Parts: sequence; structure tokens; C-alpha cells
Amino acid sequence: MELIDGKKIAAEIKQELADKVEELKSQGKKVPHLVAVLVGNDPASETYVASKVKSCKEVGFKSTEMRYSSDITEEQLLEVVDKLNRDEDVDGYIVQLPLPGHISEERILLAIDPDKDVDGFIVQLPLPNHISEQKVIEAIDYRKDVDGFHPFNVGKMVTGLPTYLPATPAGIVELLTRYRIETRGKHCVVIGRSNIVGTPMAVLMSRKDEHADCTVTICHSRTRNIQEITRQADILIVALGKPHFVTAEMVKEGAVVVDVGIHRVPSDKTKSGFRLIGDVDFEQVAPKCSYITPVPGGVGPMTIVSLLQNTLKAAQ
Repeated sequence: MELIDGKKIAAEIKQELADKVEELKSQGKKVPHLVAVLVGNDPASETYVASKVKSCKEVGFKSTEMRYSSDITEEQLLEVVDKLNRDEDVDGYIVQLPLPGHISEERILLAIDPDKDVDGFIVQLPLPNHISEQKVIEAIDYRKDVDGFHPFNVGKMVTGLPTYLPATPAGIVELLTRYRIETRGKHCVVIGRSNIVGTPMAVLMSRKDEHADCTVTICHSRTRNIQEITRQADILIVALGKPHFVTAEMVKEGAVVVDVGIHRVPSDKTKSGFRLIGDVDFEQVAPKCSYITPVPGGVGPMTIVSLLQNTLKAAQ
């Protein structure tokens, strides 16, 4: 079993980016400028944005952090997006998701009993103080969408055209590439179907590419007999958001396992009183693997460097 060291690979990529920045400076060109928009004070979001700002400094990028209170209206946030779209000094920017108090109107509508829809009860839309994440994403200039969430960039990704790739899936492909893990013709099983990780991950792994070209199966919370499917996986990518969901009996001998999940759980063995674990029960699963990512130190560091790579691409 070999650990896939995301921290080490991320450090290598940061050095490559820093070298590119020095090259840009020597040519008299502007350095890339990344802006992070943070709404509210969610601790996880604050930590992630702080890491992005720190990483920008390490590679020589210009970075700006824009903070707004959680009571910002949709109209006000869209004005911020419009201003960033028109700012020629800004190469790329992100609006940190999820937005505070975000309620998915689509999920509410889907949850209504169809037999009671219209005649039984109604949900008055739009919801008060509701900010549509999709509306915000679609308002971002796709040329500055370094998160890769804009429908235009998603469409280009699906059709195999050059574009900004979502950071976490792109980081995973980079790890597989740099560890020279064979993917062509392999069966890749992705657990999770979010628009941020699971779905784009499946798209990237199925593309006709030297570092992909897999047969891909997507599993999710409604998948029946999931263990039968995961045991067929040569490459198992887990992004379900449930701690220690994947156990040893779900993994075949010699599989490559990539754990995207990260959860903070209580622990009496650390000074902080907590520890970080993933969606995979590492101690059980690791002995069966040929390669596996740890948590922390696996996929996490790659997400940020992928965002930096997109920002450099935007600047160029």
C-alpha cells in the first residue's frame, strides 16, 4: 500500500506556479489576481478562504478577500458580482459556497407530495431573503469563473473543450497523473453525485484522455446493493459526505481509493479534542489498497492548487 501524498504534490505545483509568476514579472506582465467573496462567518468557509489567500501569497499571486455580512440581499450580492466582472485587474474570483441560510427552492418543490401540489398547499416563492446560488453562479463572467461552476464552463468540460475544471475533481486527476496510476480501461466507481465533486469527477474520468479513459459508475444515497458495485472498482473515489461510510468489505484487493470527505469528530487522543476523518474507514481499508489518500493531507491540498492553476490560466 502506498499513500498518495497530496501535500507533497501540492507543494510541487506551488513551486511551478511561483516560477511562472517570476517569468511573468520578468516579461513585464501583471501577476494573476484572485478575489474571494465570503458571505457570513461559517467557520469552514472562513478556514478555506484563509488557505486560499495564504496560498496566493506563497506563489506570488495578488489576492483580495471581500467579506459581507450574512444579511446581504441577493440584489446586493449580484451587484458585487457585476463589479468584479467589470474590474479589469481581477483575473478570476470565487463566491464561497454554500451561502449562509441557503435554502434550495428546487429541493422544497421536489419534496412536495404531487397529490397535494396546487390543491393541497403552496410554498410561496421566492423565499424571503433567499439568495439563489445558481443565479449568482450564472451571473459570474465565465471567463473569470475559476471555480468552474458556470454552466458555460460545465458544458465545455462535458464536451472535452479547454476550460476551467472544478478544483477538487481536477486535483484528483492531477494526483492520479503524478503518481502514474494507470486509468485507461479501468473501472472507476464514484460515490456521490454533487455538482461540485461527484458529477464532474465522473465526467473527467470517462473522457478519452491519457489520464482518464475509464468505465465509470456513479453511486449515491439511493443506490441499491452498493457494496456489490464498489467491490468491482479498480479506482474508488468517495465523495458522499458520510464519515467512515466505506469499510473494508466494500473494497477489492489492490484498489486505488481516493477519499474526498473530511469530518471533524471528537477525540480524547488529541490536544484539540477532535480529529479529522474521511468518508473511508482508513485503518480498515488501507491494507487492501494499492494506493490510498489520507485524511487530512490527501485531496484537500490539491483543491486549492487547482484553483490557483485556473487563476493562472485566466490571467494568461
